[in-house]
Amino acid sequence: MAAIDFSEEIPHLRATLTSIEKVTDLDALTRTIADLEQQASAPDLWDDVENAQKVSSALSHAQAERRRVDDLSSRIDDLEVMVQLAAEEDDADTRAEAEKEFASIRKALDELEVRTLLSGEYDERSAVVTIRSGAGGVDAADFAEMLLRMYLRWAERHGYTTKVMDTSYAEEAGLKSVTFEVDAPYAYGTLSVEGGTHRLVRISPFDNQGRRQTSFAAVEVIPLIESTDSIEIPESDLKIDVFRSSGPGGQSVNTTDSAVRMTHLPTGVVVSMQDEKSQIQNRAAALRVLQSRLLLLKKQEEDAKRKELAGDIKASWGDQMRSYVLNPYQMVKDLRTEHTEGNPQAVFDGEIDDLIEAGIRWRVGQQRQNAED
Repeated sequence: MAAIDFSEEIPHLRATLTSIEKVTDLDALTRTIADLEQQASAPDLWDDVENAQKVSSALSHAQAERRRVDDLSSRIDDLEVMVQLAAEEDDADTRAEAEKEFASIRKALDELEVRTLLSGEYDERSAVVTIRSGAGGVDAADFAEMLLRMYLRWAERHGYTTKVMDTSYAEEAGLKSVTFEVDAPYAYGTLSVEGGTHRLVRISPFDNQGRRQTSFAAVEVIPLIESTDSIEIPESDLKIDVFRSSGPGGQSVNTTDSAVRMTHLPTGVVVSMQDEKSQIQNRAAALRVLQSRLLLLKKQEEDAKRKELAGDIKASWGDQMRSYVLNPYQMVKDLRTEHTEGNPQAVFDGEIDDLIEAGIRWRVGQQRQNAED
């Protein structure tokens, strides 16, 4: 392995950070933080609990975003000092430590740089993710639960807040479907590349003959609606059913009809909510997710119309976007980007940043190519 030429690499790190700072617009971010701090210090802030939580969350995220940039700047300064020290004292251990820190900074910069590629209309929103088991019976239901754990672990690694909003359990094991929210800046833009059909190949733990089984699960990612979005749904367009929330095996977790199933009659879109304790809360949550889905549906229809007018009806995503193979070999492969990971267990433990980053870079490349055609 070639030695790192720090005289070239450290200026390159600084140039990359400067580019990120320009795109991030630190002055605007500083003004946003000041404005949110002023709102957060208002004596009547908690008179409106929902707004107070929104302000507090936005402030926390903005401050964390600023710290990420400032910390990287400090780490590059410290790295330069470490390199000078290693050269002056001809200290191999210090140089090895500097090389390790360089790799860590490079990775952090790459992650931050990917954020600058998220410029879609809804990319900065929080995300609502729905996972549904597909073909493959009980293995597919188990796979859906494995994917849920994978995404929740990923969010936990990044310190993102998550909330499971609705769960439908399969009879034998696993999940028929699950919907959860990831509350973080750019959660939608980041996770939107995870949308599509996921495929698992393994020796089935549910097959007493130990045969290999292929199963599928679908992942849907939508941006979370905001109060400023204009998606009005007439009451006459809604069919609302109430029922009792239930846990695995049909065990009742609620003795009242608090769960809500909301159907949008013109489109057939159905949303169920059972996480909240009251019917009113579940109804509000269901309406918010329904508005989010209709907002995305509207945008997809507009995009499809534009493509049709331009004579481009080429699909952007294939039916199957990623394979997780546990037998006869161990590999996770994204079929769009060709990015592979050799440790599926680490992926299922939430180490999916490289897969997501490759997906975002691939998507940007596809958008640029389409713009040129």
